[in-house]
Amino acid sequence: MRILITGGAGFIGSHLCDLLITKGHTLVVVDDFSTGSRANVQHLAQSEVFTLVEQDVVAQPIVMDGPLDAVIHLASLPSPVDYLGNPVQTLLTGSTGTHHALELARAKGARFLLASTSEVYGDPLVHPQTESYWGNVNPIGPRGVYDESKRFAEAMTMAYYTKYDLDIHIARIFNTYGPRMRLNDGRVVPNFCRQALRNEPLTVFDDGSRTRSFCYVSDLVRGLYALLLSEVHEPVNLGNPQEMSILEFAQLVIELAHSQSEIAFSAADGDRTTDDPKTRQPDITRAKEMLGWEPQVSVREGIATALAWFAERV
Repeated sequence: MRILITGGAGFIGSHLCDLLITKGHTLVVVDDFSTGSRANVQHLAQSEVFTLVEQDVVAQPIVMDGPLDAVIHLASLPSPVDYLGNPVQTLLTGSTGTHHALELARAKGARFLLASTSEVYGDPLVHPQTESYWGNVNPIGPRGVYDESKRFAEAMTMAYYTKYDLDIHIARIFNTYGPRMRLNDGRVVPNFCRQALRNEPLTVFDDGSRTRSFCYVSDLVRGLYALLLSEVHEPVNLGNPQEMSILEFAQLVIELAHSQSEIAFSAADGDRTTDDPKTRQPDITRAKEMLGWEPQVSVREGIATALAWFAERV
């Protein structure tokens, strides 16, 4: 297939590029490098099946010569540093950017995959989270710009399915980690890895009892590919159901990094922790039954690999 990926130079996008090329596909990556990096795809630059286009998907429609078999919309501002600093752009990427990507798919008769997020569930009142849960989101809170951008993107994507019979797919991505994450993007994995490798205290907010479920990036992109090729049009959770508290995760990072770091408990940090979900765990029954997918990389194995990558950059 010839596949266009918005945000393909980002953390997840670049790993998806690697997988798709090994599967024999031709790629066109559209990225404005606001959160992605040329370095993430530099190893693909000389490939005859890889094209990189610098463009903001919000600023103008996406125009592409030749046929396209699939459009994958990954462009987003997913980290706290990004969406808190650029709230309007975050909302526009989920709305106008999604519209431009959908219009391209419709014009080309291509299948469409939206990278949504577990954040559509907000601070969940249902645990674990199933795709049938509508969520508990504060639309005017500081996190709302990201949560609502993805909720709107899902609604628009489904509207193209019902109105135009577009072949759409929606992935709700849970916490994902691995090489090529930015050290300063404000998320817990790079934060803890950086602090542990420097033997600095690991900052844990409140008592560390909030939970997350961490999925290694190679598992995640396998799930995205399986969903792209499927006939499933309902949203599908993609994540690792192995739930652990933030405190447990901090202790694991210290152990695997052979660090002298200690835990530093801290009070909630303003906008960054307002409406922060208390629990997060995907129910992946739909992914197992409809895609034959589940994670294979253990958290211990994945964090060890991520730490080795971060160690070269700290």
